[in-house]
Amino acid sequence: MKIKNSLKSLKSRHRANRLVRRKGRIYIINKVAPRYKARQG
Repeated sequence: MKIKNSLKSLKSRHRANRLVRRKGRIYIINKVAPRYKARQG
């Protein structure tokens, strides 16, 4: 999982990326290609 300051550019890397908020953190999840997982922080 990558940890980035800004997720906007990472979200556009794959069309299956979803932006999710969990426990006050913002995540990108991708069930099709899990290598695109990322967290903001």
